[in-house]
Amino acid sequence: MLIGLTGRNASGKTTVVEWFSERGFVSESCSDSIRTWLAERGVEATRENLIEGGRELRRQGGGGILAEMLLERLNGRDAVIDSIRTPAEVDALRKREDFVLIEVVADPRIRWARAAARSRPGDPSSEAEFMESEERELEATDHAGQALIATAAMADFKIENDGDLGALGSRLNQIMSDIS
Repeated sequence: MLIGLTGRNASGKTTVVEWFSERGFVSESCSDSIRTWLAERGVEATRENLIEGGRELRRQGGGGILAEMLLERLNGRDAVIDSIRTPAEVDALRKREDFVLIEVVADPRIRWARAAARSRPGDPSSEAEFMESEERELEATDHAGQALIATAAMADFKIENDGDLGALGSRLNQIMSDIS
């Protein structure tokens, strides 16, 4: 089974990845391909560099390149993939018949609080900057850009993640029951 995750920054995708990993799924991210590419060039993997690196890889290899790279590495194994940000990535992953896309959503204020608490390098330092950064990711201006709105519209399931871990686990158990 191949589970894909999409959602806005700090919606809880990493927590969902951990949930699936605890159940034996291999964990991958479309961003891992970008991180490798940046490291080969000696570029720090800040959020802005990841966004621009992804755009450059998509310009070079097409909109689904990050997902295509992951499919090669996975070689049919059960996996959960984080950071799916374009419809072309979804299309590439749907080549596997067992692919399911889940959108993880959470209230913007909750997401800002999570982002501020985790303090990842390159994360915005103010709520206004957080929201501005997100706006740039919602709709692509060309095939190389992120398109979170269009990607979310392709989701098979939507999980609201405003509550506690128990509630999230219950929702994920229900999805697993529905697709098994």
